[in-house]
Amino acid sequence: MTHPASRRLIVALDFDSVDAAYALAKPLVGLVGLFKIGKQLFTAEGPDAVRQISSLGVGIFLDLKYHDIPNTVNGALRAAASLPGIELVNIHTLGGPVMMKSAAETLAAIPNRPDLLGVTILTSMDAMQMSAVGISGTPSKRALALAKLAKKSGLDGVVASAHEVKALRKACGKNFILAIGGIRPERGAGQQAVRMVNGPKGRRDDQSRIATPGATIRAGATYLIVGRPINAAPDPVAATHAILDEIAEAESSQK
Repeated sequence: MTHPASRRLIVALDFDSVDAAYALAKPLVGLVGLFKIGKQLFTAEGPDAVRQISSLGVGIFLDLKYHDIPNTVNGALRAAASLPGIELVNIHTLGGPVMMKSAAETLAAIPNRPDLLGVTILTSMDAMQMSAVGISGTPSKRALALAKLAKKSGLDGVVASAHEVKALRKACGKNFILAIGGIRPERGAGQQAVRMVNGPKGRRDDQSRIATPGATIRAGATYLIVGRPINAAPDPVAATHAILDEIAEAESSQK
């Protein structure tokens, strides 16, 4: 049965094989808005992973974060758009306005094209890491500036962290897609999964800017991207339901 909040949830299939990804994805059909196929699965299995997962009837977010010269990015986007079930694709906003505008124009010429998102500042990066690679300011300020540039360049939305959602929604308008990573559930099996991944001594995971599903929805997110809290949970279906319940509660509080 479809959950009323399922349209908001993107589940990351972070696996080395399409068999493992399919085994997780199949029980989640009806609970998930999109499945995300990223570099790990796509590198291991290639386009066949997209074909097999899309056969479940759920759309795909192809998360390959293209970042190259415009001609190369455009060719990759055309290839991505030709795969079955692709509803979202993304590029790095740090590729600059020429690359972003060219990418948007390339997809605009394709019938039934996927939406194009820009990756702003990775949710694993904090101010210290940004400074180490020559990017000044705070993650939130840089993400906001890059999102504005993405919108001006013709992109449909951005991938960002929950810490920037309110400012991004205010700056970019109600129709701009905000796909938010770094989601850590407040309760339930998903929270247990994060603790298991981090280890008994509470090792910090690689997400620096995190937030709960409810807080992120209330701030104005379009989609929540969830990986380990579901795919590392002992019971992924139960973990998914718990996250969807948090989303639904947040949506109800906004009415």
